Amino acid sequence: MTTVARASKILNTRIMENDLVTYYIGYDLNDDGEMVYRLNEFISYLINIIPEFAFGFHQGTKTSNDEIVNKIYQAAKSIYKIKEFREVSDLYLTGQELEDDIEIDKKYLKRGEFGEIILHFILKNFHGTVPLISKVYFKDSYGHAVHGFDSVHINELDRTLWLGESKLYTDGKKGLLALIEDLKEHFKRDYLNDEFTIISNRLKDTEPNEKVDYWLSLLDTTTKLADQLNQIVIPLICTYSCDLFNQHSDERNDDFIQAYENEIKKLKKYFDDNYDHPLKGHLNIIVILFPVKSKVDLVKGLHKKLVIMQNLGE
Repeated sequence: MTTVARASKILNTRIMENDLVTYYIGYDLNDDGEMVYRLNEFISYLINIIPEFAFGFHQGTKTSNDEIVNKIYQAAKSIYKIKEFREVSDLYLTGQELEDDIEIDKKYLKRGEFGEIILHFILKNFHGTVPLISKVYFKDSYGHAVHGFDSVHINELDRTLWLGESKLYTDGKKGLLALIEDLKEHFKRDYLNDEFTIISNRLKDTEPNEKVDYWLSLLDTTTKLADQLNQIVIPLICTYSCDLFNQHSDERNDDFIQAYENEIKKLKKYFDDNYDHPLKGHLNIIVILFPVKSKVDLVKGLHKKLVIMQNLGE
């Protein structure tokens, strides 16, 4: 079974439109015959891609049996070298959590809540993309990350560059507003040029080939902004707490499906009503809505698993 097929067994896809895609975790029977939310299964599957997320594809896609444990340990260690992940782990594992409306000077901590990894998982398994660079490797090797985008992926079939943003919020509307603010900040000429220069410098360290040359040409500062935007897809994922999963216990139930679709429509309309970028007509945006039963339980569960991975090398 392919990884894509396995991912499809963990996440349900309800809506798949040009500018809107939705995913959600379903339910399954436990040993007592009760329907339970499959959060633990999703966390276990998601944690498996940590090495891939941390190292990217430049180190190959296969690991020998005698290197597996060390690879897992090194991946977890590299994640916790990032200040945001380390500090958020300390918060959640001591019974604290991050509110949506945290102070301005603490907003950077939101980057330690796994939104980037969830985005990576969904893009790779459901949209056929692969990372152009590994942000974690880039940070570890060069002293700083590509700070502007939460994903820098490519789709090799249609030669599109996927520059993604992610938010993990308790309130879906607040998460969407934060994504809109990211759009305003990141998608303007000077900012893109700065980020593309950083990405290009990383690509120049790889072995030259026709594929690399294509991306270097697209990212070059002499390329027209209009031509660049024509080849860029912007996936915006908002993972948020949704009370529907406390009110229902079976995703196949008609009442759940109707309530879910109504919720999604309201959120998409909220995004559309508040999205006011000057380049709006030139940005190819896909809103990805991923409601979960509890954002807090998701983040806490992922950090618990990541700590275990890190302890394998102790």
